[in-house]
Amino acid sequence: MTVPAIAPSKIRSMLLLREEIALLDLRHEAAYATGHPLFAANMAANRITLEAEVRLPRKDVPIVVFDAGEGLVVEAADRFAALGYTDVRQLEGGLEGWRKAGFEIFIDVNSYAKAFGELVESRRHTPSLSAEEVAALIASDADVRVLDVRRPDEYATMNIPGSVSVPGAELVLCAGRVAPDSETTIVVNCAGRTRSIIGTQSLINAGIANKVVALRNGTIGWTLANQTLEHGADRHGGIGLFEGAKDKAREVAYRAGVRYLNPNEAAALEAEPTRTLYRFDVRPVGDYAAGHIKGFRHYAGGQLVQEIDMAAPVRGARILLTDDRGIGADMTASWLAQMGWEVYVLEGGYDDALEAGPPQILPKPDPQHRYLRPYEGTEASRDAMQAYLDWEYGLVEQLKRDGTHGFVVI
Repeated sequence: MTVPAIAPSKIRSMLLLREEIALLDLRHEAAYATGHPLFAANMAANRITLEAEVRLPRKDVPIVVFDAGEGLVVEAADRFAALGYTDVRQLEGGLEGWRKAGFEIFIDVNSYAKAFGELVESRRHTPSLSAEEVAALIASDADVRVLDVRRPDEYATMNIPGSVSVPGAELVLCAGRVAPDSETTIVVNCAGRTRSIIGTQSLINAGIANKVVALRNGTIGWTLANQTLEHGADRHGGIGLFEGAKDKAREVAYRAGVRYLNPNEAAALEAEPTRTLYRFDVRPVGDYAAGHIKGFRHYAGGQLVQEIDMAAPVRGARILLTDDRGIGADMTASWLAQMGWEVYVLEGGYDDALEAGPPQILPKPDPQHRYLRPYEGTEASRDAMQAYLDWEYGLVEQLKRDGTHGFVVI
């Protein structure tokens, strides 16, 4: 099978013009993390049959595949063709062709979400405290609450002692309960930097009266400062809105350019055959399992922002979010809009018949092919942790050199 080629310059043009394109790195995740274009998503060639129809819902979407000389392109094109995809091309020259064209190579995973987080901190001067400063506050019994915005399983693996699990999109929903006194200082943490920056700025954007700061460098910074982590915790914030939270969340989304659709308008969007539409329910998984609108895939809001390249690999596609309380969808949508997505929030739809059942979960890749993230678990070396932080701090300048992101920070 001959796979037609497309020049790196043409791909760059499509990205700049916000045309739909799925730029897919066919290598395993560990190899993908060693370097790829900013908006390249990872879909290993041997996982196409498992993943493609979930992650690439439109069969005639432009797909561009590449590797680094491993010979995966023809195999991948055959698999896409067998699934009915009709527009598959290869990046001319592969990854090296992109490099030779003078374009930037980004390492790690979820790179453009992490780069966006760094840009947010740079533009908004998101406040933060070092591990030593937060540890001193805790030790002095200061009026402080530490909110961990990672997935519950990440939190259970390791967490700041005494912290509470409040996954990202739930922050605005839960802050009024975990910190009901406006004099309480809220410290937001993740494992590294991105989710704590976005979480902290979410509460600030939503107008909470409390002082809010990020734990600088997350649990990595905590570890590098020789502080002790807790393991096996199971504390969750629970729902409790601070005053004005719902209206503020809607205002933030409006300023970011989010649009709202009723069910009939959403149906018209879904029926449009020439555009890719991703539909995500951003509520907690238990709410989704109890009853959700048909056709919406579960993706908790904070993770959706962090993992948007995994959830929606078609850059230039549309995104429709739903959430029966509205706040999580509004805040998630506000960030996706700033990341350059055409994003909508569905209003209503929960009065109709709902589907019940757990979310669809794609099988995890073979552990030997998975990128060992320096910010997950407790096994990473101090050198690896520090190198990861150094990379994140350099992302704003790399974004500037790359020039394709189109991010806007409100």
